[in-house]
Amino acid sequence: MTSNEIKELKVLVVGYGLAGSTFHAPLIKTTTGMKVSGIIARSAAKQEQACKDFPQADLFTSLEELGGKIRQFDLAVIATPNKEHAPQAIHCLTAGLAVVIDKPMALSAVEGKQLLDTSKKCGQLLSVFQNRRWDNDFLTLKELIENKAIGKVLRLESRFERYRRQPRAGSWRESSSSEAGGGLLFDLGSHLIDQACFLFGKPDSVYAEIDTRRDGVEADDDCFVSLQFKGDIRAHLWMSAIAAKLGPRFRLLGLDGAYEKYGLDPQEDCLRNGGTPLDPKWGQEEEKHWGTLVQNQNGTVTEKIWPTKAGAYENFYAQMRDAILGKAELPVNAADALNTLSIIEAARLSAQRKEPVSLSHC
Repeated sequence: MTSNEIKELKVLVVGYGLAGSTFHAPLIKTTTGMKVSGIIARSAAKQEQACKDFPQADLFTSLEELGGKIRQFDLAVIATPNKEHAPQAIHCLTAGLAVVIDKPMALSAVEGKQLLDTSKKCGQLLSVFQNRRWDNDFLTLKELIENKAIGKVLRLESRFERYRRQPRAGSWRESSSSEAGGGLLFDLGSHLIDQACFLFGKPDSVYAEIDTRRDGVEADDDCFVSLQFKGDIRAHLWMSAIAAKLGPRFRLLGLDGAYEKYGLDPQEDCLRNGGTPLDPKWGQEEEKHWGTLVQNQNGTVTEKIWPTKAGAYENFYAQMRDAILGKAELPVNAADALNTLSIIEAARLSAQRKEPVSLSHC
């Protein structure tokens, strides 16, 4: 496909719950050269919301109802519950569409491999929505590493923590088993693992502690994962729903310094409150939330407040558009997402055995 063959990419959003309506559709809407042209929403309430948000889009209740009309679209965005990701993505790839899948891409590495094989066989692009590669704090941390601001990196500590003493009513992530795609390891863990591997490559081994702490929750809600990378770099990752006192979002330690940052990137809250990348202060953070950089320069230790770069979730769909038009690489390679699934499976095995698991076989 070339830019001469298509002026505006027609996007089908499959699923209009929180992910589809809050994270994907607004970013697609504000991406030049893309248009939300179709939405699949099951319930009457979601259909009504979709009609209000995108009155010009065609509405359907399922891929089966859509039938042969699916070929009028250029890109399908799979934003349904985790257990539906792989079969729906395969349906769309086989129909001739490029596909973006919300993370995790599948429930297992076997399913993930099937997705990659289908993408290759059909000659269609496949990417995974790892939007937190464009978090403000992650972009800042990545730049500090690239500039060797703290010397040789020793350890990354990364957390997604919240405190929700009682399970959230109606949440499939908490009421579904891990086998059905529920739990924090699949959810927030997919982001933390992807970020660590994006920085340091594929780990050599994984150690994990995975627990279900609250009554009424079917899958994990309190996890720790340790990844060992080449060069003696370790990533310690926490994801928890029972952290009454939150730790730093990032703590990066090096031989010649450290970087510590609290709080979350503001883009998610902005999207939840109806904001878009077109807002003047999109992705920007108030100075009071900036992190701290410690540096040892020739024996002199200094500590300073370090400005946080602006977050940029919009870059994902801009790059996806360009990839479909043959002008750029994919924003996230699906092989990276398959690696994340392999690490999640190794983490579950490690927690079961209560010992590190080598990833050399993956």
